[in-house]
Parts: sequence; C-alpha cells; structure tokens
Amino acid sequence: MITMSRSARLAAFWMCVGVMPSAAKPMCKPAIAVTKIQFSEVMQQKRTWTAMLGVDASKCATASGDFSISFVRLSETAPDLEFTEPLTWRAGRMEVSVDFAAEEAVHAYWVNTMACPCRDE
Repeated sequence: MITMSRSARLAAFWMCVGVMPSAAKPMCKPAIAVTKIQFSEVMQQKRTWTAMLGVDASKCATASGDFSISFVRLSETAPDLEFTEPLTWRAGRMEVSVDFAAEEAVHAYWVNTMACPCRDE
C-alpha cells in the first residue's frame, strides 16, 4: 500500500484546483424583460396568465436555454402558494403562458435567469 504524506496530498489538491479555473468556460446570462402581461377571461374554470418577453441573448453562445418564472398565487379557496414554472428561452420575442384556476390570481412574479456559455468575442 502506498501512503502519501499530508503535505504531498495538499500539494496534489492545490495542483488540481489550480487547473480547474483555466478549464472552466466563462458563463453569461441572457437579459429577459417582460414587456406585456395579460390574464384571460375565465373559460372552462381556468384563466391563462400570458406574458410577452424580450430576450437579449447577445452575450450567449447558445440560441436558447433554461429559465423560470416564480409566482405567488392567491386563491379564494386555498392558502397563498409560491411556485416556480420551468421554461425555455429563445433569443428575440417570445410568449409564455401559465394556467390558473378560475378563483386564482397572481399576486407577484419574477424571472429567474440561468447562466449560458458566453459567446466568444
């Protein structure tokens, strides 16, 4: 059995850590702006929350990626609920929709952007 001294293990660890940052690619985030929001009339006991988004992905090397919108839902028949809807962005203008029950409303929402690989300059 081969044993390493503590200083040798520590040196090996720092050598590996020193290599990691140069191998990692820098990450960026797309700019996602909500430009318009609409709540539909009740149809078949549900309403649809729809948002128009503008996505500036000029810093990203990809044309699409993951993001989410978090909501605080109010209800006449249940406790308030915070939840997150996972979505996929694509560069340019896009529409997203989330269904709610007829007695529910959106109290608050926010966009959670996720990192994308940066475009080479």
